[in-house]
Amino acid sequence: MSGPRFFREGERLGVLTAEPLDRLLDYRAPEGGAIEGAFVEVPLGPRRVMGVIWGPGSGDFPAAKLRAVSRVLDVAPMRPEMREFLIRAADYTMTPLPAMLRLATRAPGLLDGAKQLKIYRPGKARPERLTPARRRVLEVLEEYGGLAFTLGELARMADVSPSVIKGLAKLGALREELAPRDQPFPPLDPARPGLTLTPEQERAAAALREGIAAARYGTTLLKGVTGSGKTEVYLEAVAEALRKGRQALVLLPEIALTGEFLERVRARFGAAPGEWHSGVTHTGRRRLWRMAGEGGVQLVVGARSALFLPFRDLGLIVVDEEHDPSYKQEEGVIYHARDMAVLRASLCGAQVVLASATPSLESWANARAGKYRRLDLTSRIGTATLPEMRAIDMRGEDLPSGQWISPTLQQAVATRLGAGEQSLLFLNRRGYAPATLCRACGQQIGCDHCDARLVEHRFLKRLVCHQCGESRPIPRACPSCKAEGRLAPVGPGVERLAEEAAALWPEARVTVLSSDLFASARALKAHIAEIAAGGADIIIGTQIVAKGHNFPRLTLVGVIDADLGLHGSDLRAGERSFQLMRQVAGRAGRAAERPGEALLQTYQPEHPVLAAILTGDEEAFWQAEARAREAAGMPPFGRLAALILSAPEAEPAFAHGNALARDDAPLREIGARVYGPAPAPIARIRGRHRVRMLVKAPRGVPLQAALRKWLARHPTPRSIRLVIDIDPQSFL
Repeated sequence: MSGPRFFREGERLGVLTAEPLDRLLDYRAPEGGAIEGAFVEVPLGPRRVMGVIWGPGSGDFPAAKLRAVSRVLDVAPMRPEMREFLIRAADYTMTPLPAMLRLATRAPGLLDGAKQLKIYRPGKARPERLTPARRRVLEVLEEYGGLAFTLGELARMADVSPSVIKGLAKLGALREELAPRDQPFPPLDPARPGLTLTPEQERAAAALREGIAAARYGTTLLKGVTGSGKTEVYLEAVAEALRKGRQALVLLPEIALTGEFLERVRARFGAAPGEWHSGVTHTGRRRLWRMAGEGGVQLVVGARSALFLPFRDLGLIVVDEEHDPSYKQEEGVIYHARDMAVLRASLCGAQVVLASATPSLESWANARAGKYRRLDLTSRIGTATLPEMRAIDMRGEDLPSGQWISPTLQQAVATRLGAGEQSLLFLNRRGYAPATLCRACGQQIGCDHCDARLVEHRFLKRLVCHQCGESRPIPRACPSCKAEGRLAPVGPGVERLAEEAAALWPEARVTVLSSDLFASARALKAHIAEIAAGGADIIIGTQIVAKGHNFPRLTLVGVIDADLGLHGSDLRAGERSFQLMRQVAGRAGRAAERPGEALLQTYQPEHPVLAAILTGDEEAFWQAEARAREAAGMPPFGRLAALILSAPEAEPAFAHGNALARDDAPLREIGARVYGPAPAPIARIRGRHRVRMLVKAPRGVPLQAALRKWLARHPTPRSIRLVIDIDPQSFL
């Protein structure tokens, strides 16, 4: 196989930029030439922008007018498989290629020249007085074989103040040097022993290690009940990838999970991995981006966008909690990280591990069809058992108006408080109340820019729109009729539930776990760690509590409204309710000495989804769900594409949608059908009217090609925005 093409000085080449253009731009190769895939700085009008040499120039621009590439950037070139990944991802999601490149270069300072920083490595002198702090510094350096570290890294690893390190440098015990600012990450040691695995875990780990050793693509569904030790199993796959000299990526659905996970990685491999998520500083993002391309980071833990890092040799991708809806990017470049992980791995000969206690129906069906290998962990670690699950039939509970914790659930919480154990009350509604009603005129307070009700957040003393983020102080008078003192909250949110819990158990420590209550990811992580250490008696939480947290003292989970997500037009409503409630229930009883219980408050205990949750017959649920989807030709047994048209006024969006619907011949050629246009369930967001269309097609047909042909017959007017969502997860 030939390597990247080299362009000699002055030769015409094509550069892809992240600018919103529909083509490559032709330039002349710079002095010294450049190779295909190199990151370059190029002039574009009066500006200088970053781009990638994508191949030969098109030749449709006069050679005499060609401008030269300004310079080749001092970063690792984009590898051929990464370029192929961006091309295929753009083609599948129907996203312009420049937008995909923008997603793959979201690291600040890449155009900056080389800068240096101070690093510290062992010196020749030995301090006369060796304090415990000084000893820890020298031991860290010795442990890592004399590697150099920045002042902050060394201080953190040795748990000392920076002044201790500077003092050792003055004494000659450390040597201070200047080095490039973006240093490799401390090496991880795959030879360090991990936790002792159960026979079931060891069988699964051996199968994953075998896949890594084969050095070819494969996807495995690792399905294990909550508390079964899936993390320890896939960390063995990480260790095998590191032993083979390849890089690994672990995707997590929630930034708050990274703290606990990083500690497990440190314990297993002796050093921290690289992190990639919104809570990482600009400096940290730039360093990780560069080191991924140079091979200077072995393991990355991150959010979905970490898939677009320029890894030099990616050998393993783990998608933890692969069923989680947050893996679908809904704005900008619309993609599903699970599907993109499989695509990327197939192009670089890597293994994919999809880990979940409640897998998505797509992954379950792919495993049943033989496309994915399936490994099962059927029991919890040690003597810990799965929680007992029971329904509380609210039709038989005597519950006063304005209260939501039933007498049966109250008694269960009181029992846990008496035993010094924790209880979790789950309600998937942020804020204090989902609506605010005027008792004088009957109006509900809505957002001025969206067709949505404002949600009261009493802790913040504001009404907030959960669609556009608009907020305002809670008014004293009704905005419609001006009556004072007649506004009333309608329905419960987690803040209102916390108020009720505090009234019922005034001596208990009640805390609310909801992402909107924390100013930073660090504050959220700290709060979760405090809860895990026993810093609360009653936890009131939204869906964030279902995302893999481990609270050892938690023995009771109470689901306040198990009926909340069972109905509606979403084809995945039953699947998501099943996953969410099984995951929430799985937080209980994870310590062997404290068995758990999960109580589900419901007005319809006979509902098939609730019956499946309570009996624990997961396979029967997936089989029934699969039969229903297959009969309807719905994913994963059919294809869907959503079109969202938005405009300042509704009429132009409907007119364009109707024109498309009437001229659907390219779609009918592949057996596809168009539904709509129709007003979106939330028909106005940020002042723009929204119209939805849905295209349904048989599985295996060239849907994207047909969509392109169809849309080309009716170009989108400038006043209308068109968003295409392949394999939609949301229908709002």
